Amino acid sequence: MKTGISKITALLLAAGISMPLYAADVKVALDADPESLDIYEQLSGGILQYAHMSFDPLVRFTKDMKFEGRLAESWEQVDAKTVRFHLRKDVKFHSGNAFTADDVVWTYNRIMKSEDYKGLFEVYDGMKKIDDYTVDLVAKVPYPLVLQNATYLFIMDSKFYTGKTEDGKDKDEIVKAANTYAANHVSGTGPFKLVSREQGVKLTLERNKDYWDKKSPGNVDKLTVVPIKEDATRVAALLSGDVDMIAPVAPNDQKRVQSDSNLQMVTETSNRIVMFELNQNVVPQFKDQRVREAVNLAVNQKGIVDKIMKGFATPAGQMSPEGYLGHTPDLVPQYDLKKAKELMQAAGQEKGFEITMIATNNRYINDAKIAEAVANMLSKINIKVTLKTMPKAQYWPEFDKCAAGMQLIGWQSDTQDSGNYFEYLVQTRNDKTGKGQYNCGGYSNAEVDKLIAESNGEVDVAKRTAMLQQIEKILMKDAAYLPLEWQNLSWAAKSKLDIKPIVNGLDFPYYGDLKVKE
Repeated sequence: MKTGISKITALLLAAGISMPLYAADVKVALDADPESLDIYEQLSGGILQYAHMSFDPLVRFTKDMKFEGRLAESWEQVDAKTVRFHLRKDVKFHSGNAFTADDVVWTYNRIMKSEDYKGLFEVYDGMKKIDDYTVDLVAKVPYPLVLQNATYLFIMDSKFYTGKTEDGKDKDEIVKAANTYAANHVSGTGPFKLVSREQGVKLTLERNKDYWDKKSPGNVDKLTVVPIKEDATRVAALLSGDVDMIAPVAPNDQKRVQSDSNLQMVTETSNRIVMFELNQNVVPQFKDQRVREAVNLAVNQKGIVDKIMKGFATPAGQMSPEGYLGHTPDLVPQYDLKKAKELMQAAGQEKGFEITMIATNNRYINDAKIAEAVANMLSKINIKVTLKTMPKAQYWPEFDKCAAGMQLIGWQSDTQDSGNYFEYLVQTRNDKTGKGQYNCGGYSNAEVDKLIAESNGEVDVAKRTAMLQQIEKILMKDAAYLPLEWQNLSWAAKSKLDIKPIVNGLDFPYYGDLKVKE
């Protein structure tokens, strides 16, 4: 980490112009780098973390989970289905193009072409331009989560991304794991501009000197992000001073960080559920509810949290964490190996069967170890697992094939609401609308689909709570999937970095606001 005062900064200070006193170069080591620079290619935590570096949303969450305007200065409810956003003026993209309502409408329309994101916005009729700095987001039904959705509207430079590339392709095309224009070229309004990127090696960004947010305390001039998959190696890089900040800090390494007086560690609870989908289309035995229930009963979630996570997670018996409307206190893990064996016998599967399982090895804390533990536990009910783990850059294309018997996924609710889990993970898959986009289990229940749709149009909190809790009960009765845990989050850094204000339970650090202290 390099700090100092430039000659230009000194002159500005002498002239009475306020600027952060110290400018710093910061290197951050993460377990993996973003899969793409196209922020709407894949709905993933890594890409969303990057989005907050080079782009701005209309609205974002504060640390205490309230809303603050970013590219939207203010907003109001026009009618039961319409929210009007008033946009900031005098904002420029990295290209120098001016930001206007046209970019907001263009970005919304591009989102609706994204396999991953269109399901999040399917509840809307569209985005309408009122004037150059006013837009209306119009829902199909009265919808209670408009501002939550607005946190995912990272506005792109419509002029920059419009037109053809030299090889005749559309600059705005969205193709997963492809060398598209948007995957390699960036023009946002965010605090950092792209300098260079070597996927899997290094992402280099520089401060956007024309950034509109003059109140930001951030004083990082250069931000370098490097992927270090191995937990111990990542911590060693911080301890040696090779990097300034890391995430996550594996449970086994946390004491090493806490014992160093020159370092700090910050933790947050998270709403990210880590789970396995049970693919009924690949494993015929999973079509039998008794077999799926046996799988659930054979896996000891508490044991995984205690032994592998060292208590740095919460065992899960449902998708909705405590505090969410759908959270149902009675739905807790029910580890019972004896009953699991009885169910396998009742289903005529006492001799077991073979399945394939895939999991990441650098996306969630101890993900590969957790997958190995689950595979071992399933062997006790004679389910023989062939496990394959891989880095997340290779994993998501494999996941999208829905070809393995069990597939690991972690999901953080995009709207901080139970409904988002259900829409993406268990709703009947519909490629046209994007609903069930990450439902690779083949689970389909008409009652669940109906309740999801009804809850989206219900603004009465008590009624909506009852609907969401009913969904959780049905999912557990059906043993629709295998819940494992809600993982906590952790970051560590040199003591000079003021990281606590910029990290949050969403796992989207606001690096643009990072201040390096004197």
